[in-house]
Formats: sequence, structure tokens, C-alpha cells
Amino acid sequence: MAPRKRLLNLETMNQAVLDVKVPILGSVLARALEIQQEIDQGIVKPFKKLTKCHFGDQQAMGHKPRTFLRQVAALCTYPELLDTDNFAEDAKRRAREILKTLDNNSVGSYNPTYITQVLPRKIAKFIEQRDGGVPSDPKNIVVSGGMSKAVLNALALAADEESPLKTGFVVPVPYYPLYGDAIALFGATKVEYVLDEERGWAVNEENIRESIRAARQHCNPKVLCAINPGNPTGHVLSRDNMEVIIRVAAEENLLLFADEVYQENVFAPGVVFHSFKKVLFEMGPEYSERVQLVSIYSISKGISGECGLRSGYIEFVNVDQAVFNYFGILKSFDIPSVIAVLTLEVLVDPPQPGDTSYESFQAEAQNLLSTQLEKARLAEEIFNRAPGICCNPIQGALYAFPRIQIPERAISLAQGRGQAPDIFFCHLLLEETGIVLVDGTSFGQAKGTYHFRISLLHPLEELKSILEKIVEFHAKFLQEYS
Repeated sequence: MAPRKRLLNLETMNQAVLDVKVPILGSVLARALEIQQEIDQGIVKPFKKLTKCHFGDQQAMGHKPRTFLRQVAALCTYPELLDTDNFAEDAKRRAREILKTLDNNSVGSYNPTYITQVLPRKIAKFIEQRDGGVPSDPKNIVVSGGMSKAVLNALALAADEESPLKTGFVVPVPYYPLYGDAIALFGATKVEYVLDEERGWAVNEENIRESIRAARQHCNPKVLCAINPGNPTGHVLSRDNMEVIIRVAAEENLLLFADEVYQENVFAPGVVFHSFKKVLFEMGPEYSERVQLVSIYSISKGISGECGLRSGYIEFVNVDQAVFNYFGILKSFDIPSVIAVLTLEVLVDPPQPGDTSYESFQAEAQNLLSTQLEKARLAEEIFNRAPGICCNPIQGALYAFPRIQIPERAISLAQGRGQAPDIFFCHLLLEETGIVLVDGTSFGQAKGTYHFRISLLHPLEELKSILEKIVEFHAKFLQEYS
């Protein structure tokens, strides 16, 4: 019998999936994985090990988890520890309070009431305190597992795959690659508005409006995305820029999707994070009663860096209840771990003044921010004194996104290989130094500019050595290809 052609292959599978590029890095990461295998096999390289600078996993880079958070999680997971003397008294008290709200006092239960009712009430209080009293309704808050899946579910509400006119998602450039991949997966159209690098990644109102006007000729723009603080850029949107985005969303009748997962990672002196919800309501009823807003928060970033636990929340503002109910259906495919969501509870309701762990919790958080500020300033200094590299001030998040000069000969060689010039650069850097970066092409960038993203999570002295190696390599690169 002749073998039958397999049903599922590259020709018969969902073609939209072929356009998805997650995880980021593409060929650079693929080559890094190959190099690691070669090192494991004893193949000699110009370096002893790979230096991973491509992701925002704080604990993988040696950052310690928050003590109070882990104590509460441990106590809830194994309540017998409550009878020992190894934990802070307020951690024990919090664990007992949480356990009382769980079905049969166990994190091993499904605990739907805790996830859908108890925790959203605490999150609503956190949001109200953050936003200076702007009301938050627990019924509009959904606790999720990994926020990547939550983002896909939220954006899926707006994607109309049946319409002859594709749905348009308006995204900033640069943007986190998940958004481009979600758009591709939905068979939608990506509409880009380029941030002004010369003005610290500021928003240009006319640029956004023109992008939307042009897009209406071939798609139906529905969603305006904003990332604040910026990933990969590390900038924090000014209040004026946020008002511009809100006005555009209102006047163009777009749903505003606010990625605010780095809201606790703001460290630059004098720079303040404002949530889009807060600014929206402070602009008055003309906007607060009109603009539909979806915003996200994640425990993977911020002061916790709990990437492996996977949890966060989404808040909906001015979204019809019927639509919200359908999101609940999508969310049923993404039921979060109870251990992860009790960690979320601790973050939105941390130790208060007078509690045993208050001072240590605050000290750990402040140490994280002050260390990130020191690393950011180091990156700015080293990059900006190097010929052919410039780096905007880093105000938040976990990364630097410097612009690099690439000579014409290198550009031609890269194009001959079918590579973007910055991907070409990142490959050469990887082969010679073992440093793994993310090319700017993965995030999008203004035409004729080239960048890379580097995470600033290594210990300070190690980071200094990494930055100096990159600068040294780039200088040789300029000399060789000029």
C-alpha cells in the first residue's frame, strides 16, 4: 500500500500560524542554541560560555525573589510550616488569611471563588490606591495565568476574521513582538506608528493619525496599542503623550490596549508612571465615559520578577458586559495556578507600615530599583561615548535599546544573505563573543535605523564587561566594513 500523505503538514496547517515568530530572536536564538550544543560537545569557541542578554527573566539572572512573597507561598503550599519559627509572623498571618478563602484550605483545589471574586476585590483596591481614588469595579477584573495568553485572548475579542476588510491593530514602533505575532495569528493587519527616537521615543500625534487614515484604505482599525513603560525602549510616556493617545482613541473610535506590565520598574529620578486609566478619568467624562480601555499587569515583571509562576490581571473599562462575558469563555482555556495568583495577591496587597516584614519588603524593592538605575546609567554612559552608537535615557523596564551605525558594505552583505543588517550584526557578535542580543528588526524600527535590545539584568561588574565587549566589537565591525 502506497503511503498516504499526512493530513497535517505545512500546506494544510493554519497558514496564519506560519507568520508567528515567537519566541523572539529567530535565527539569532536558533544559532545560540546550536552553539550551546557545540560547546557541550567540546567544540572550541572564542568564548567559554554564552552570555544571555536577550530576555527579561530577572531570577534567571541571579535576582533573588521577594522574601515575604515566597514565605507566604511556601506556607500556603505546606501549611504544616505555620507551626515552625522560621517565618515572619505577618507572613504566617497572611497565609492563614489566604487559606481561609480557599476551598478546603488548599492550593490544590480549583478555587474558582478565590480567583474570580476574592482576588479581584483586592486588585480593585490596589488599582484605586495607585490611581488616586479613581474607582475600580472588581467585576471588570480578570485574573489570568501567563499574560501572553491573556493578551491573545483580549485582542481576539476585536479581531474579525470573517469580515472581508481585515481588522487593523495600531501598534507603536518599536513594539513587543508578541503583538505582531498575535496580529498575524488572527489574520489581521498591523498598522504602525513610529515613536520619535530623537525626542526620547515620544509620540507624534500627526504620525498616529496619518497612519490610521492611511490604514482605513485597506483595513478596519479597531485597537490602538500603547506600551508604558516601553519594551524594548525603556522610556516612560509623559502625561502629555498619554493624553494624545487617549484623544486619538476617542476621536478615531478605537479600543485602547495599555500594556503596563513594567509599571513598577520606573527608576529614573523625577519620572513618574501614570496609568492610562488614571489619565483617562482625569481628562473628564468626555473621555472617561467614551473610551474603551483594556490594561494589563503581570507578576513576571515589576518588583517580583516571578516569570515562572505566570499570573497577572486584566482590567476592562467601558467594555460591554456581553463582550466581557465572552472573554470569560476564552479565559476558561487559561485557568491560572492558585500558587501563582496568591503571589499576585501579595503584590497588590503588600506588607503595610507596622507589619513585621514591611521594612524588609520595601528595602528589597528599593534595592532592585536603585540597582536598575545604576545599570541603566552605566549602559547609557558606555554606549554614548562609543562612536557609532547612541542610547536614549533609560527611565524604566529592564532593557537598553541603542541605535547602531552599520556601514554600507555590511548592509549590502547582509542583504545578499537575506538578512536584515542588524540581524547580521547580532550574528557576528554572537559568533565572536558569545553574547546573545535581540536585533531591532524583531521589534520594528524606523526605516534606515538599526538597533539591538540588551537586558540589563547581569550583576553590575559583569554587565560592565559585557557592554565594553559589545562596544569593542562594534568598533572593529565599523573598521572592517567601512
